[in-house]
Amino acid sequence: MTLLVSSLLFLLVAVIGAALGVKLYVKPKEAIERVTGTGMVRQEEAPIHPSLVFHELVKKLGTMLPINPKDAGVIQRRMIRAGIRNPNAIRYLYGSKVLLGVGLPLLMSLAVAGSSSDPSNKVLAVLASAGLGFFAPNEYINLRVKKRQKEIKKGLPNALDLLVVCVESGLGLDQAMVQVAKDLEHAHPDITEEFAMVNYELKAGKRRIEALRNLAERSNVDDLKKLVAVLIQADRFGTGIAASLRGHADFMRVQARQIAEEKAAKLGVKLVFPIFFCILPSLFVVTVGPMVIKIIRDLLPMMNRM
Repeated sequence: MTLLVSSLLFLLVAVIGAALGVKLYVKPKEAIERVTGTGMVRQEEAPIHPSLVFHELVKKLGTMLPINPKDAGVIQRRMIRAGIRNPNAIRYLYGSKVLLGVGLPLLMSLAVAGSSSDPSNKVLAVLASAGLGFFAPNEYINLRVKKRQKEIKKGLPNALDLLVVCVESGLGLDQAMVQVAKDLEHAHPDITEEFAMVNYELKAGKRRIEALRNLAERSNVDDLKKLVAVLIQADRFGTGIAASLRGHADFMRVQARQIAEEKAAKLGVKLVFPIFFCILPSLFVVTVGPMVIKIIRDLLPMMNRM
């Protein structure tokens, strides 16, 4: 009897273990599909980062505001000048407008709810926060545009000198711009990015004059526009690129020297107000202060006794 019970218990445990093994570990259906190539292979989904969720939320909020096609072109051009080339950048901009335009008034309402100020001031504060949230992204884009234009203007002399060296050493203009973009990638990334875009447009089949004009339009920097005009004229009239670049480099050096001299000449006038409001009061305290103290201590009591 004991042997029979032990055998039945062994068979039960063996059957249960085999069933669990086939179900959990062997998976014959997936093995057959993998061998025969039928069925869909199930892929594990990668975890989504919270920043990507926030980006998608901002993008969906951007679809709430209608976009005028005329304004879209202007905004896209401004974002390109700021160095933002994401195709969904306009959606992100409008989404940030919605998010800040709604979120800041709510925060301001919670901040002024418990204050004892006038209700009209509270309403003005909420309205001001709404205007700030709606127009702050535009100002951010404008600040980025100005900063990038300043960086391009700052790196243009070095890029032009290196471009002259490359052209005079025998490289063509296109290869020289590629070489400049490689050599100044870390020192001046903004202007090298623009030169790389010119190379991409040339590879895409655009004419050199059109690519150079797009360069001037994208950056909107006066010095770079002058350089593009020189290159276009040299290409159109058949003059030497190296001589034209050398002459323009000399012109830019003279112009930079004149700008420095102009700033140095204006320095004396600009220092009048800091000297008058910051240095002269401390100078008066140091020089006249001891005399005033001596007059108060000695001269005034003497005059009172007389």
